[in-house]
Amino acid sequence: MTESDIGMELDEAEEALTSGPDPELRTDPTADQAPAFDLRPALEAVLMVADMPLDHLTLASAVGYPPGEVTAALRALADEYAGQDRGFDLRNVAGGWRYYTREEYAGVVERFVLDGQQARLTQAALETLAVVAYKQPVSRARVSAVRGVNVDGVMRTLVSRGLVEEAGHDAETTAVLYRTTSYFLERIGVASLADLPDLAPYLPEMADLEDPDGAEDPDDPGHADEPEQTSGSTGTP
Repeated sequence: MTESDIGMELDEAEEALTSGPDPELRTDPTADQAPAFDLRPALEAVLMVADMPLDHLTLASAVGYPPGEVTAALRALADEYAGQDRGFDLRNVAGGWRYYTREEYAGVVERFVLDGQQARLTQAALETLAVVAYKQPVSRARVSAVRGVNVDGVMRTLVSRGLVEEAGHDAETTAVLYRTTSYFLERIGVASLADLPDLAPYLPEMADLEDPDGAEDPDDPGHADEPEQTSGSTGTP
């Protein structure tokens, strides 16, 4: 064997060591591991909490099954749901799988969503909204001082309904400030806050309220939080 032959063999051995096994012969590292969950229920559980389409590789990693088996199971689930006339479908959209409401039941979902948005506000919510509208930007503690009760729950309702939003922080107390939204103006039918009826003079001045940002204590029985919704309430924003 010549010196050149020995050099060629050494080069081949080094290449074999660095390149690793043939990709076609490589096995799935999870192939020898028994999955901890049944495939279909595991896929359903993950898809139920997904807020965006998930591709088959992501799902395979989550449930611990080979991608090929996951793809087959997803297609079987989609066919199963369609055959059972469920209220939802499992669709492969935008490169991923996700649950979607079936088109024929869209009206039910629309009514459910709109009913929640159009529910009448309580008297407590209307009064709180009025204080925010005329004294904005204002903190929850100052609104509580004007109304004499804790308004945390009511403010959460107004924010979730899109009528009130955060407007930065108070420079001195760092309390979160709130203001009304453009949706509020739209609902009451005015173009700007300047068009609101002149009611501010009838509300107490903030300077007259003693330490309002330190007075709000949820555990204080004198400042009990008002209910967000009551039966038989009237009035809309």
